[in-house]
Amino acid sequence: MALWQALLIGLFAYLGRNQVPWLFGTTGGWYGIGRPLVAGLICGFILGDVKAGVLCGVAVQAIFIGQITPGGAVPSDLNLAGFIGIPLAIAAGGNAETAVAFAVPLGALGVALHNFTMTVQAGFSHRADRCAEKADARGVRISNIMGTSVSFAERFLIVSLTCYFGAPFAEKLLNSLPELVLNFLQIGGRMLPALGFAILLKQIVEEKWMIFLFIFGWVFASSFQLTTTALVFIAIAVSLIYVMARYNKNDSGTPSASAVNESLSFYQDEEGNYED
Repeated sequence: MALWQALLIGLFAYLGRNQVPWLFGTTGGWYGIGRPLVAGLICGFILGDVKAGVLCGVAVQAIFIGQITPGGAVPSDLNLAGFIGIPLAIAAGGNAETAVAFAVPLGALGVALHNFTMTVQAGFSHRADRCAEKADARGVRISNIMGTSVSFAERFLIVSLTCYFGAPFAEKLLNSLPELVLNFLQIGGRMLPALGFAILLKQIVEEKWMIFLFIFGWVFASSFQLTTTALVFIAIAVSLIYVMARYNKNDSGTPSASAVNESLSFYQDEEGNYED
């Protein structure tokens, strides 16, 4: 990997970092180019292998597709997992399973780095408060710049240096691993996306019988060898039928029981007797 490629990947990693303001805040950054799917496309363009980048991005994104942030706590840093795991996998000549194997520990490492960075930045926040009490606008601006510089150094430098110096190491590591270990990584890499989808289904499935819709879709796709586009339109049709059957069943002109009770309660007096 060339130095300019590593630096460019590091720059995009910084722009996609959490709580970086440049790309419309988290909208274009953390929730935009910070996603592994988008990171895979960007890294593929930079490294000259868009197909491998997208395939690795899809595999890494599938792991974290059901990830939520309760109370603002990030379980795994998708940005670091994508912008280091995917380039290393591409540079080492690996596949999507290799990217997944790199992404999982890198995601955990990214959380530790993020927490450390936030701790350091807290000092600059207190400095900005003290400057604001003194009406020192210049001091507030400098404090904000210093805090942002910490985020830049943490993400840009770490990603750039790891991609530049780690690519040869990653290639040697993959070539030196026994076949048994490589098979284990491939099997684990195929299982983790399934785990991610299972977590997502756990969140969106309201009733237990809905899981049969997923099983039906899987059997239907396997039996008829349908494309993804065809499956999407079939899923939309099934969803519309379900929504119409569930939410429009009381629109036939017959008032529901709750509507009748509400109407009767309107004519009740304070003692519960009905008025004429």
